[in-house]
Amino acid sequence: FSILFPMEEFLQWVLNTNINWWWKIAFAITAIGCGVKISPMVLRKVHIDLSKRAGELTEGEVECVITIMRNPCQDKVPGWFLNRQKDMKDRKCSQVLANDVDNKLCEAVEWLKKIQAHRVLPLWSLHVRGQHTKT
Repeated sequence: FSILFPMEEFLQWVLNTNINWWWKIAFAITAIGCGVKISPMVLRKVHIDLSKRAGELTEGEVECVITIMRNPCQDKVPGWFLNRQKDMKDRKCSQVLANDVDNKLCEAVEWLKKIQAHRVLPLWSLHVRGQHTKT
């Protein structure tokens, strides 16, 4: 498949992430941080057929999907559908996409280290299965 055609033709670049064009669009947008439960809801709000492939979308449809995924609360998406519920700083629900997922994960780990939560013990190379950690 990739011997006959260059691989760049089969990848679509959305939010600094490669998306395979032959995937169904509902599963293709999960590559940029949208979950499998919220992706059909977003596509229905934009009136895109769920059986379409990712390569069949026009630029306008892609932009509509991205705008709804960036601001899902404006389109009345419930907070429990989003992947960032009750953020540590502002206590708001939001949808984190693409590279922001890694940034938010690093922020969360640093915050857990700061408050010395028990979930960070493996990151400090401490024993977690009942062993003594002080001496």
